[in-house]
Amino acid sequence: MAGGGDKRTPASSSSSSRRRKPGARYGPGCERSSECQKESPGSSSHSVSSKKSPPQMVPPVQPPKKSLDSPRQIVPPVQPTTSVDSPPQMVPPVQPPESLDSGSTSCASGSVVSDPFDICRVVSKCSVEVKPSLLDINREKRRARELAKSANAFQHLRPGMVLLKNFLKPDDQVKIIKQCREFGIGTGGFYQPGYRDGPKLSLRMMCLGKNWDPDSCSYGDIRPFDGAQPPKIPESLTKFVTDAIEASHAFLKQSGQGTCNPKKEIPPMSPDICIANFYTTAGKLGLHQDKDEARSSLTKGLPVVSFSLGDTAEFLYGDARDEAKASKIKLESGDVLIFGGQSRHVFHGVSSITPKTAPTYVTDEANLRPGRLNLTFRQYE
Repeated sequence: MAGGGDKRTPASSSSSSRRRKPGARYGPGCERSSECQKESPGSSSHSVSSKKSPPQMVPPVQPPKKSLDSPRQIVPPVQPTTSVDSPPQMVPPVQPPESLDSGSTSCASGSVVSDPFDICRVVSKCSVEVKPSLLDINREKRRARELAKSANAFQHLRPGMVLLKNFLKPDDQVKIIKQCREFGIGTGGFYQPGYRDGPKLSLRMMCLGKNWDPDSCSYGDIRPFDGAQPPKIPESLTKFVTDAIEASHAFLKQSGQGTCNPKKEIPPMSPDICIANFYTTAGKLGLHQDKDEARSSLTKGLPVVSFSLGDTAEFLYGDARDEAKASKIKLESGDVLIFGGQSRHVFHGVSSITPKTAPTYVTDEANLRPGRLNLTFRQYE
């Protein structure tokens, strides 16, 4: 019995060693993977699992590792949370306010310009415009010069008020517009004025010499809302004002209209203030008086000299703030209106702008936007 047991021992040992070889090969793999243990929960020894492991354990070992630890399965649950807080959902509420305040958009660059306001059109490469020929422009200039020499070129509207039709030559109009444009896009340039806690005026304004604040109805050296200092009035514009006043004196003297002393009816003055207003085709200005200058200037009746450039405006004036009783005249491009002396405190305003009435040399040579540019000069003291 003992000897027989001794003979069987090697056989038993040999058989068990053969059964453990597969287990030794696949067993470590199962110990490293918890999924492998779950695949064969009934196995109690390496000898049992070794029989089933080769066909069942090799395929499932790799996929579970990739399915649990791979970035492809970890990223999806992270993305939904970031998509909720992502910038694409936060940007839309920020962008629209900027686009609403923009003044113009360049289709070539996509840039938005909102401040300051440019009274001239920006020529874009994205659009094709049919411009009038040079022959048409020169013909229109000749017609303007002829009208300036006609018998009805100058009109005596009332004591202290004279209208000089086509007084500004076409080339001078182009120069004035370009000069105002340079001032308008710089510091202290055109902006949309308004009243504190109230509506904004339907025009763009720029001051030269001194700033006029519509909210306080007073003049100052700087603009209250941005601290900008108004540019000085160029000598070229001062020269036009002086020439217009002298022309009104000569007209009153030659025509025999008005008083015997033209300088008393329209006193001479040296302008140190200019308010430039740009009206769009929908712009207007209610009846008002210009009475915010110094008392000495108002007492002397120093005149207001008004230049009209661009589209035609319907101008109202009268002794009361009543449009129904106001007189009406058409102010065209190149016209100069002067009111001083007895008419210094006349009520005046603009009721409408007539679109597409600006001469071609204004729209094509100066590139003025559709609308009317109005410059009013006065002397503060």
